[in-house]
Order: sequence, then structure tokens, then C-alpha cells
Amino acid sequence: MNNTYKPEGRLIATAANREYLSCEAALERAAAEGKILESVALYCEDRGDGKELAFLLGKMRGIMPKNEVEYNKNGEETKDIAVITRVGKAVCFKIIGFSELNGEKTAILSRAAAQRECTENYLSLLEAGDVIDATVTHLEPFGAFLDIGCGVVSLMSIDCISVSRISHPSDRFFAGMQIKAAVKSIDYETGRIYMTHKELLGTWEENADVFCIGQTVSGVVRSIEPYGIFVELAPNLAGLAEYREDIEAGQTAAVYIKNIIPEKMKVKLVIVDTFPAPEAQEKRFDYKISAEHIEKWVYSPAECARVIETNFAE
Repeated sequence: MNNTYKPEGRLIATAANREYLSCEAALERAAAEGKILESVALYCEDRGDGKELAFLLGKMRGIMPKNEVEYNKNGEETKDIAVITRVGKAVCFKIIGFSELNGEKTAILSRAAAQRECTENYLSLLEAGDVIDATVTHLEPFGAFLDIGCGVVSLMSIDCISVSRISHPSDRFFAGMQIKAAVKSIDYETGRIYMTHKELLGTWEENADVFCIGQTVSGVVRSIEPYGIFVELAPNLAGLAEYREDIEAGQTAAVYIKNIIPEKMKVKLVIVDTFPAPEAQEKRFDYKISAEHIEKWVYSPAECARVIETNFAE
């Protein structure tokens, strides 16, 4: 699907956006053409009749009233926190008019109008299995919230982030991170879209093929159980080492690959050494799927009796 409705922040540096913000005539043209633009919200103020966001569009001031900050299909009132948290961030909008404020021509902006157009022309057409661009907006212990277009937010639960278990979404993502994600399911009554990520990170075989018996590689200790220690070799692949009391979750481990067993979907490891993880680690993904749509994804090898799969067509 050709998507022109990107997550917020991806439009602001484009030549077209800069051109429309360059002068009054260009802003008037953007208003007439119904263009979606982006600019950074400079501050929030309360004018007595409600909070509003303030912008500088080239040399013209722009304001976004509270009721234009968020598209609410069910007519719910926008909360103050939804307005305040936009300050300092790139915000998408359509210019819905001009007004004289304190003797100065001011553009009246609507993020809600941009989100409504995005929802009707793009998000409402999505199907389970569609792969789209997304930006991580914030993280909670239960999952990650994603901007999937014009600031419209979707939830990705923690179990959908990767096959290898993590203790918190921050083990994978950070706020502002640009990722790919697949539509897991759609609640057609509420319009909510739920996302998944693990299907883009490769099958067991695709990940295991990178390694071979006899190698010593680095990994991350993810969990410690009485029967052994799980060390993550890749976001969709973990191996098991014997239990040791001196190991802690979160440590980086040098591990010797003792065996790789496709029919049991197991990688047996021996921990050679451990050391603290670097304070700042680059987070990026080697996506294994380039298609724009997935019908079915099978993680487990064909020879394995245990089947792990996602059928998006169901």
C-alpha cells in the first residue's frame, strides 16, 4: 500500500514541507489544497477558553485550539495532558483557516483534521498482516505505543515485540525509534489497531543459520531459571546454558555454542564469561521480511513437532 500518511516527525524536514512554510502565500496555498504539514509546537498556553498550542510557521504565527489537537471518533473531550505533551515535538496539521489575533494574521491549525484524513484514507483500509512504518511514542511494562500515521497511536503488547523474552519493552525500543511493524488485528467496533513486530525478525532457522557449532559469540542474559540461563543471541533466538549462581539478567555474556538442534528448536550454550552491558547500546533490527503484507508466518522449523506460527488470515 502506498502510504503518504507517515508517523509524525518524518515530514518536517522534507522539501515540500519547508516550501509550504516559507511564506504567507505558500501557507494560504497549503490551506486551499488541504495539505498536511508539520512544525514543532513551541509552547502551550491557556487563553481562558481552553489550552492551545502555539507554532511559528515561517514568519506567521499558528495556533491549535485544544479541540483540534486530537481526532476523537467517539466525540470524547481531549485531555489537557494530550495538549501539553505535544510541546517541543513535531506535530502534523492542516490549516483550517486564518484569523486576526492582536492585530496579527494567524493560521488556525488542526491536527484532528489531519488524523481524520489519515484514518479515513489509510488506516481504515489496513488489514491484518499489512507491514507499515511506525514510530515508538512511549513505553509501558505491558507494551509499546506506536504512532502509525499522523500521530494516531496503536498498542503493541510486550509478547508481540520479539520471540526472545524481554523484561520490558525498553530492552528493544526507545521513544522516538523508527521501526517496521505488522498489523496484528483490528477492532472494527472501536477502530483500534493492534500491532506486532516479532514476525519481521525472522524464523528460528533464519536466525540460527547465522551461527554454527563451535563458535564463541556474545549475547544478553535475559532470564535465569532453576534449570538454566537463557541467553539471547538475536531478538528472535535464545539459547540455554547451565545454571550458575554468579550470573545476573541483563549482563552481556560470551557463550560457546555447544549444539544447535532444529528438531527441538534448541541452541545449547556454555557461558565462557560475563560482563556488564554497555550503558548505551545501539538498537536496530535486521528485518527479514521486505513484503508489504504477510499472510502467514511460521517460526518453527519443518522438522520440529512444536509449531509456532502467526496466521494473519484468520
